[in-house]
Amino acid sequence: MKTRAVRMYGEMDLRCEEFELPEIKDDEILVKIISDSICMSTYKLAKQGKKHKRAPQDIDVNPIITGHECSGVIVEVGAKWKDKYHVGDKWALQPALNYQGKLDSPGYSYRFCGGDATYCIMPHEVMELDALLPYNGEAFYQASLGEPMSCIIGGYHANYHTNKQNYQHAMGTKTGGNILIMGGCGPMGLGAVSYGLYTENRPKRIVVTDVDDAKLARAAEVISPEEAAAKGIELIYFNSSVEKAEEKLMEITDGHGYDDVFVYVPIRPVAEMGDRLLAFDGCMNFFAGPTNQQFTAEINLYNCHYTSTHILGTTGGNNDDLQEALDLAAQGLINPSVMVTHIGGLDSVAETTCNLPDIPGGKKLCYTQIDLPLTALTDFEEKGKTDPLFAKLDESVKKHNGLWNPEAERILLDHFHVEI
Repeated sequence: MKTRAVRMYGEMDLRCEEFELPEIKDDEILVKIISDSICMSTYKLAKQGKKHKRAPQDIDVNPIITGHECSGVIVEVGAKWKDKYHVGDKWALQPALNYQGKLDSPGYSYRFCGGDATYCIMPHEVMELDALLPYNGEAFYQASLGEPMSCIIGGYHANYHTNKQNYQHAMGTKTGGNILIMGGCGPMGLGAVSYGLYTENRPKRIVVTDVDDAKLARAAEVISPEEAAAKGIELIYFNSSVEKAEEKLMEITDGHGYDDVFVYVPIRPVAEMGDRLLAFDGCMNFFAGPTNQQFTAEINLYNCHYTSTHILGTTGGNNDDLQEALDLAAQGLINPSVMVTHIGGLDSVAETTCNLPDIPGGKKLCYTQIDLPLTALTDFEEKGKTDPLFAKLDESVKKHNGLWNPEAERILLDHFHVEI
Protein backbone atom coordinates (compact mmCIF):
# COMPACT_ATOMS: atom_id res chain seq x y z
CA MET A 1 0.00 0.00 0.00
CA LYS A 2 1.18 3.51 -0.76
CA THR A 3 1.27 6.14 1.94
CA ARG A 4 1.94 9.84 1.87
CA ALA A 5 3.93 11.12 4.82
CA VAL A 6 6.27 13.77 6.15
CA ARG A 7 9.72 12.25 6.57
CA MET A 8 12.86 13.63 8.20
CA TYR A 9 16.20 13.24 6.41
CA GLY A 10 18.30 15.53 8.61
CA GLU A 11 18.32 18.78 10.52
CA MET A 12 15.35 20.90 9.35
CA ASP A 13 15.02 18.59 6.33
CA LEU A 14 11.39 17.46 6.33
CA ARG A 15 9.76 16.31 3.09
CA CYS A 16 6.18 15.38 2.28
CA GLU A 17 6.33 12.49 -0.17
CA GLU A 18 4.60 9.32 -1.31
CA PHE A 19 6.17 5.88 -0.96
CA GLU A 20 5.30 2.22 -0.62
CA LEU A 21 4.67 0.58 2.75
CA PRO A 22 5.77 -3.06 3.14
CA GLU A 23 3.26 -5.81 3.87
CA ILE A 24 2.57 -5.96 7.58
CA LYS A 25 4.04 -8.81 9.64
CA ASP A 26 1.95 -11.07 11.87
CA ASP A 27 2.78 -8.91 14.90
CA GLU A 28 2.06 -5.53 13.28
CA ILE A 29 -1.04 -3.43 12.57
CA LEU A 30 -1.79 -1.16 9.61
CA VAL A 31 -3.64 2.02 10.52
CA LYS A 32 -5.21 4.95 8.71
CA ILE A 33 -4.41 8.27 10.36
CA ILE A 34 -7.05 10.99 10.43
CA SER A 35 -5.57 13.63 12.73
CA ASP A 36 -2.22 14.58 14.20
CA SER A 37 -1.49 17.65 16.31
CA ILE A 38 2.00 19.08 15.91
CA CYS A 39 4.11 18.96 19.05
CA MET A 40 6.97 21.26 19.99
CA SER A 41 8.94 18.06 20.60
CA THR A 42 8.78 17.37 16.86
CA TYR A 43 10.26 20.81 16.19
CA LYS A 44 13.08 19.93 18.63
CA LEU A 45 13.58 16.66 16.72
CA ALA A 46 13.76 18.52 13.40
CA LYS A 47 16.18 21.05 14.83
CA GLN A 48 18.54 18.37 16.14
CA GLY A 49 18.20 15.77 13.38
CA LYS A 50 20.27 12.68 14.08
CA LYS A 51 21.67 14.38 17.20
CA HIS A 52 18.30 13.79 18.88
CA LYS A 53 18.45 10.90 21.33
CA ARG A 54 15.50 9.11 19.69
CA ALA A 55 16.58 9.57 16.07
CA PRO A 56 18.40 6.80 14.14
CA GLN A 57 21.82 7.63 12.75
CA ASP A 58 20.92 6.64 9.17
CA ILE A 59 17.98 9.00 8.59
CA ASP A 60 19.71 10.50 5.57
CA VAL A 61 19.16 7.21 3.70
CA ASN A 62 16.33 5.71 5.81
CA PRO A 63 14.19 8.70 6.82
CA ILE A 64 11.69 8.45 9.65
CA ILE A 65 8.04 9.55 9.67
CA THR A 66 7.43 12.46 12.04
CA GLY A 67 4.43 13.13 14.29
CA HIS A 68 3.15 11.30 17.35
CA GLU A 69 -0.05 13.03 18.61
CA CYS A 70 -2.24 11.01 16.27
CA SER A 71 -5.50 9.12 15.96
CA GLY A 72 -7.31 7.13 13.30
CA VAL A 73 -8.83 3.76 12.43
CA ILE A 74 -7.42 0.25 12.10
CA VAL A 75 -7.15 -1.04 8.53
CA GLU A 76 -5.44 -4.43 8.85
CA VAL A 77 -4.51 -6.56 11.85
CA GLY A 78 -1.66 -9.07 12.00
CA ALA A 79 -2.50 -12.61 13.11
CA LYS A 80 -1.01 -12.16 16.59
CA TRP A 81 -3.45 -9.38 17.49
CA LYS A 82 -6.71 -10.49 15.84
CA ASP A 83 -8.35 -11.35 19.18
CA LYS A 84 -7.60 -7.91 20.63
CA TYR A 85 -7.80 -5.42 17.74
CA HIS A 86 -10.32 -5.22 14.93
CA VAL A 87 -10.57 -3.55 11.54
CA GLY A 88 -12.54 -0.30 11.77
CA ASP A 89 -11.79 0.36 15.46
CA LYS A 90 -10.75 3.88 16.37
CA TRP A 91 -7.55 4.32 18.34
CA ALA A 92 -5.28 6.75 20.18
CA LEU A 93 -1.53 6.35 20.60
CA GLN A 94 0.71 6.56 23.64
CA PRO A 95 4.07 7.19 21.93
CA ALA A 96 6.33 7.31 25.00
CA LEU A 97 7.51 3.72 24.64
CA ASN A 98 10.09 2.08 26.84
CA TYR A 99 10.54 -1.30 25.23
CA GLN A 100 13.42 -3.35 26.58
CA GLY A 101 15.31 -0.21 27.53
CA LYS A 102 15.16 1.31 24.04
CA LEU A 103 14.19 4.93 23.38
CA ASP A 104 12.56 4.19 20.00
CA SER A 105 9.26 6.01 19.66
CA PRO A 106 6.65 6.59 16.93
CA GLY A 107 7.27 9.91 15.25
CA TYR A 108 10.97 9.89 16.12
CA SER A 109 12.50 6.53 15.29
CA TYR A 110 10.57 4.48 12.73
CA ARG A 111 10.65 4.38 8.94
CA PHE A 112 7.04 3.26 8.67
CA CYS A 113 5.39 4.57 11.84
CA GLY A 114 4.52 8.19 12.60
CA GLY A 115 1.51 10.45 12.84
CA ASP A 116 2.22 12.73 9.88
CA ALA A 117 1.04 10.17 7.34
CA THR A 118 -2.05 8.91 5.58
CA TYR A 119 -1.25 5.32 6.59
CA CYS A 120 1.44 3.80 8.79
CA ILE A 121 2.42 0.50 10.38
CA MET A 122 2.35 0.10 14.15
CA PRO A 123 5.37 -2.02 15.16
CA HIS A 124 4.86 -4.92 17.55
CA GLU A 125 6.27 -3.08 20.57
CA VAL A 126 3.40 -0.58 20.47
CA MET A 127 0.89 -3.36 21.03
CA GLU A 128 3.17 -5.29 23.40
CA LEU A 129 3.12 -2.24 25.68
CA ASP A 130 -0.65 -1.67 25.26
CA ALA A 131 0.20 1.72 23.77
CA LEU A 132 -2.45 1.47 21.02
CA LEU A 133 -5.52 2.37 23.04
CA PRO A 134 -9.15 1.95 21.97
CA TYR A 135 -10.95 5.26 21.49
CA ASN A 136 -14.72 5.69 21.51
CA GLY A 137 -14.98 9.46 21.55
CA GLU A 138 -16.81 11.63 19.07
CA ALA A 139 -13.93 13.38 17.28
CA PHE A 140 -10.48 12.24 16.18
CA TYR A 141 -8.78 15.47 17.19
CA GLN A 142 -9.76 14.86 20.82
CA ALA A 143 -7.83 11.59 20.70
CA SER A 144 -4.84 13.35 19.11
CA LEU A 145 -4.90 15.87 21.93
CA GLY A 146 -5.16 13.02 24.42
CA GLU A 147 -1.38 12.60 24.16
CA PRO A 148 -0.45 16.15 25.22
CA MET A 149 -3.22 16.03 27.84
CA SER A 150 -1.70 12.81 29.18
CA CYS A 151 1.60 14.65 29.66
CA ILE A 152 -0.23 17.32 31.66
CA ILE A 153 -2.07 14.72 33.72
CA GLY A 154 1.20 12.89 34.36
CA GLY A 155 2.66 16.12 35.72
CA TYR A 156 -0.24 16.57 38.13
CA HIS A 157 0.09 12.97 39.32
CA ALA A 158 3.88 13.18 39.71
CA ASN A 159 3.89 16.17 42.06
CA TYR A 160 4.13 15.15 45.70
CA HIS A 161 4.00 16.42 49.27
CA THR A 162 5.47 15.23 52.54
CA ASN A 163 4.82 15.42 56.28
CA LYS A 164 6.91 15.46 59.43
CA GLN A 165 5.46 12.24 60.86
CA ASN A 166 6.92 9.76 58.36
CA TYR A 167 8.70 9.57 55.03
CA GLN A 168 5.68 8.73 52.93
CA HIS A 169 5.01 10.92 49.90
CA ALA A 170 1.45 12.01 49.21
CA MET A 171 1.32 11.86 45.42
CA GLY A 172 -0.43 14.51 43.38
CA THR A 173 -1.09 18.19 43.82
CA LYS A 174 -2.25 19.36 47.25
CA THR A 175 -5.99 19.26 47.87
CA GLY A 176 -7.27 22.71 48.79
CA GLY A 177 -3.93 24.27 47.85
CA ASN A 178 -2.67 27.04 45.62
CA ILE A 179 -1.53 26.08 42.10
CA LEU A 180 0.67 28.40 40.02
CA ILE A 181 0.97 27.72 36.28
CA MET A 182 3.81 29.88 34.93
CA GLY A 183 3.83 30.70 31.22
CA GLY A 184 0.42 29.09 31.22
CA CYS A 185 -1.44 30.72 28.32
CA GLY A 186 0.03 28.48 25.62
CA PRO A 187 -1.69 25.26 24.55
CA MET A 188 -0.18 23.05 27.23
CA GLY A 189 -0.76 25.61 29.96
CA LEU A 190 -4.42 25.94 29.02
CA GLY A 191 -4.70 22.17 29.06
CA ALA A 192 -3.25 22.26 32.58
CA VAL A 193 -5.87 24.81 33.63
CA SER A 194 -8.65 22.68 32.17
CA TYR A 195 -7.42 19.61 34.05
CA GLY A 196 -6.84 21.61 37.24
CA LEU A 197 -10.53 22.47 37.34
CA TYR A 198 -11.36 18.77 37.22
CA THR A 199 -8.65 16.98 39.22
CA GLU A 200 -9.91 15.10 42.24
CA ASN A 201 -7.25 16.87 44.36
CA ARG A 202 -9.33 20.02 43.94
CA PRO A 203 -7.25 23.19 44.60
CA LYS A 204 -8.80 26.30 46.09
CA ARG A 205 -6.98 28.59 43.67
CA ILE A 206 -5.21 28.44 40.29
CA VAL A 207 -3.08 31.39 39.19
CA VAL A 208 -1.93 31.49 35.56
CA THR A 209 0.87 33.82 34.46
CA ASP A 210 1.96 35.18 31.10
CA VAL A 211 3.53 38.40 29.83
CA ASP A 212 1.20 38.90 26.86
CA ASP A 213 -2.10 40.67 27.57
CA ALA A 214 -3.67 39.32 24.37
CA LYS A 215 -2.89 35.73 25.35
CA LEU A 216 -4.19 36.34 28.87
CA ALA A 217 -7.41 37.78 27.43
CA ARG A 218 -7.95 34.79 25.13
CA ALA A 219 -7.25 32.39 28.00
CA ALA A 220 -9.89 34.12 30.11
CA GLU A 221 -12.37 33.75 27.24
CA VAL A 222 -11.88 30.02 26.66
CA ILE A 223 -11.58 29.12 30.38
CA SER A 224 -13.24 31.88 32.33
CA PRO A 225 -12.88 32.70 36.04
CA GLU A 226 -16.68 32.39 36.22
CA GLU A 227 -16.51 28.80 34.94
CA ALA A 228 -13.89 28.02 37.59
CA ALA A 229 -15.91 29.72 40.33
CA ALA A 230 -18.86 27.48 39.50
CA LYS A 231 -16.57 24.55 40.39
CA GLY A 232 -15.52 26.22 43.64
CA ILE A 233 -12.08 27.30 42.40
CA GLU A 234 -10.68 30.81 42.19
CA LEU A 235 -9.00 31.29 38.79
CA ILE A 236 -6.75 34.30 38.29
CA TYR A 237 -4.90 35.32 35.11
CA PHE A 238 -1.89 37.48 35.95
CA ASN A 239 0.58 39.46 33.82
CA SER A 240 3.91 38.69 35.43
CA SER A 241 5.70 41.53 33.62
CA VAL A 242 4.12 44.13 35.92
CA GLU A 243 6.16 45.92 38.56
CA LYS A 244 6.62 43.94 41.79
CA ALA A 245 5.03 40.90 40.16
CA GLU A 246 6.55 38.44 42.61
CA GLU A 247 5.32 40.40 45.59
CA LYS A 248 1.82 40.64 44.14
CA LEU A 249 1.73 36.93 43.35
CA MET A 250 2.59 36.19 46.97
CA GLU A 251 -0.10 38.61 48.17
CA ILE A 252 -2.73 36.64 46.24
CA THR A 253 -2.08 33.75 48.65
CA ASP A 254 -2.01 36.01 51.73
CA GLY A 255 1.69 35.27 52.08
CA HIS A 256 1.26 31.49 52.13
CA GLY A 257 2.95 30.83 48.78
CA TYR A 258 2.12 28.19 46.20
CA ASP A 259 1.80 24.54 47.09
CA ASP A 260 2.25 23.41 43.49
CA VAL A 261 4.13 25.34 40.81
CA PHE A 262 4.25 24.26 37.18
CA VAL A 263 6.81 25.97 34.94
CA TYR A 264 5.62 25.79 31.33
CA VAL A 265 8.34 27.89 29.68
CA PRO A 266 12.08 27.07 29.68
CA ILE A 267 13.14 30.51 30.91
CA ARG A 268 15.61 30.70 33.79
CA PRO A 269 14.14 33.75 35.61
CA VAL A 270 10.69 32.16 35.47
CA ALA A 271 11.93 28.94 37.05
CA GLU A 272 13.82 30.86 39.71
CA MET A 273 10.75 32.97 40.53
CA GLY A 274 8.67 29.80 40.79
CA ASP A 275 11.13 28.40 43.32
CA ARG A 276 10.95 31.58 45.40
CA LEU A 277 7.14 31.46 45.42
CA LEU A 278 6.92 27.95 46.85
CA ALA A 279 5.04 27.47 50.12
CA PHE A 280 6.23 25.24 52.94
CA ASP A 281 6.37 21.71 51.50
CA GLY A 282 5.75 23.22 48.06
CA CYS A 283 6.54 21.23 44.94
CA MET A 284 7.76 22.77 41.69
CA ASN A 285 7.43 20.80 38.46
CA PHE A 286 9.73 22.01 35.67
CA PHE A 287 7.49 20.87 32.83
CA ALA A 288 9.01 22.87 29.96
CA GLY A 289 11.60 20.96 27.94
CA PRO A 290 14.63 23.11 27.00
CA THR A 291 16.62 22.47 23.83
CA ASN A 292 19.82 23.55 25.60
CA GLN A 293 21.26 20.46 27.29
CA GLN A 294 23.17 22.72 29.71
CA PHE A 295 20.08 24.67 30.83
CA THR A 296 20.36 25.48 34.55
CA ALA A 297 18.74 27.72 37.15
CA GLU A 298 19.50 28.61 40.76
CA ILE A 299 17.37 26.84 43.35
CA ASN A 300 17.25 27.86 47.01
CA LEU A 301 18.69 24.90 48.87
CA TYR A 302 18.22 26.65 52.23
CA ASN A 303 14.47 26.45 51.65
CA CYS A 304 14.83 22.91 50.39
CA HIS A 305 16.44 21.99 53.72
CA TYR A 306 14.39 24.05 56.16
CA THR A 307 10.97 24.48 54.53
CA SER A 308 10.80 21.15 52.68
CA THR A 309 10.50 22.60 49.19
CA HIS A 310 11.19 20.18 46.37
CA ILE A 311 11.60 20.21 42.61
CA LEU A 312 11.05 17.67 39.88
CA GLY A 313 10.54 17.50 36.17
CA THR A 314 8.15 15.39 34.11
CA THR A 315 7.93 14.60 30.44
CA GLY A 316 5.33 12.48 28.72
CA GLY A 317 2.54 10.49 30.31
CA ASN A 318 1.86 6.78 30.71
CA ASN A 319 -0.95 4.58 29.41
CA ASP A 320 -3.13 5.30 32.44
CA ASP A 321 -2.69 9.04 31.95
CA LEU A 322 -3.73 8.77 28.30
CA GLN A 323 -6.75 6.64 29.13
CA GLU A 324 -7.77 9.18 31.77
CA ALA A 325 -7.40 12.01 29.22
CA LEU A 326 -9.53 10.15 26.66
CA ASP A 327 -12.23 9.28 29.19
CA LEU A 328 -12.46 12.80 30.60
CA ALA A 329 -12.62 14.38 27.16
CA ALA A 330 -15.31 11.93 26.04
CA GLN A 331 -17.37 12.83 29.13
CA GLY A 332 -16.85 16.55 28.57
CA LEU A 333 -15.10 16.95 31.93
CA ILE A 334 -12.02 18.49 30.32
CA ASN A 335 -11.90 20.45 27.09
CA PRO A 336 -8.73 19.86 25.02
CA SER A 337 -10.21 22.15 22.33
CA VAL A 338 -8.79 25.11 24.27
CA MET A 339 -5.37 24.11 22.92
CA VAL A 340 -6.19 24.41 19.20
CA THR A 341 -5.72 27.70 17.31
CA HIS A 342 -4.91 26.47 13.75
CA ILE A 343 -5.87 23.64 11.41
CA GLY A 344 -4.16 22.42 8.25
CA GLY A 345 -3.61 19.48 5.96
CA LEU A 346 -0.69 17.11 5.51
CA ASP A 347 0.89 19.45 2.96
CA SER A 348 1.29 22.13 5.66
CA VAL A 349 3.07 19.96 8.22
CA ALA A 350 6.73 20.22 7.17
CA GLU A 351 6.82 24.00 6.98
CA THR A 352 4.71 24.40 10.11
CA THR A 353 6.93 22.06 12.13
CA CYS A 354 10.16 23.77 11.11
CA ASN A 355 8.75 27.21 11.98
CA LEU A 356 6.66 26.24 14.98
CA PRO A 357 8.18 28.63 17.56
CA ASP A 358 7.57 31.59 15.24
CA ILE A 359 3.89 30.87 14.56
CA PRO A 360 1.66 32.57 17.15
CA GLY A 361 -1.12 30.77 18.93
CA GLY A 362 -1.59 27.30 20.34
CA LYS A 363 -1.81 23.83 18.87
CA LYS A 364 -1.58 23.36 15.11
CA LEU A 365 -3.93 20.49 14.24
CA CYS A 366 -3.26 18.53 11.06
CA TYR A 367 -5.75 16.38 9.16
CA THR A 368 -3.52 13.99 7.26
CA GLN A 369 -6.03 12.81 4.65
CA ILE A 370 -6.40 16.29 3.13
CA ASP A 371 -4.36 19.16 1.74
CA LEU A 372 -5.10 22.52 3.33
CA PRO A 373 -2.87 25.51 4.12
CA LEU A 374 -2.32 26.11 7.83
CA THR A 375 -5.16 28.43 8.83
CA ALA A 376 -5.89 30.19 12.11
CA LEU A 377 -9.41 29.76 13.47
CA THR A 378 -9.61 33.54 13.72
CA ASP A 379 -9.10 33.78 9.94
CA PHE A 380 -12.16 31.64 9.12
CA GLU A 381 -14.51 34.61 8.94
CA GLU A 382 -12.46 36.46 6.33
CA LYS A 383 -11.82 33.33 4.27
CA GLY A 384 -15.50 32.47 4.51
CA LYS A 385 -16.40 35.52 2.46
CA THR A 386 -15.12 33.74 -0.65
CA ASP A 387 -14.94 30.08 0.44
CA PRO A 388 -18.14 28.26 1.50
CA LEU A 389 -16.14 25.68 3.50
CA PHE A 390 -14.61 28.32 5.74
CA ALA A 391 -17.99 30.04 6.08
CA LYS A 392 -19.40 26.81 7.52
CA LEU A 393 -16.36 26.27 9.74
CA ASP A 394 -16.56 29.84 11.00
CA GLU A 395 -20.21 29.41 11.92
CA SER A 396 -19.45 26.22 13.82
CA VAL A 397 -16.47 27.65 15.68
CA LYS A 398 -18.43 30.74 16.73
CA LYS A 399 -21.18 28.50 18.11
CA HIS A 400 -18.56 26.86 20.34
CA ASN A 401 -16.99 29.91 22.00
CA GLY A 402 -14.41 30.32 19.22
CA LEU A 403 -13.08 26.78 19.66
CA TRP A 404 -12.50 23.89 17.28
CA ASN A 405 -15.13 21.22 17.94
CA PRO A 406 -16.49 17.85 16.76
CA GLU A 407 -19.06 19.46 14.46
CA ALA A 408 -16.32 21.47 12.72
CA GLU A 409 -14.26 18.30 12.26
CA ARG A 410 -17.22 16.55 10.62
CA ILE A 411 -17.77 19.51 8.30
CA LEU A 412 -14.12 19.43 7.26
CA LEU A 413 -13.89 15.67 6.71
CA ASP A 414 -17.22 15.52 4.85
CA HIS A 415 -16.13 18.36 2.56
CA PHE A 416 -13.03 16.41 1.51
CA HIS A 417 -14.93 13.09 1.36
CA VAL A 418 -12.64 11.44 3.90
CA GLU A 419 -13.82 7.88 4.49
CA ILE A 420 -13.67 6.63 8.08
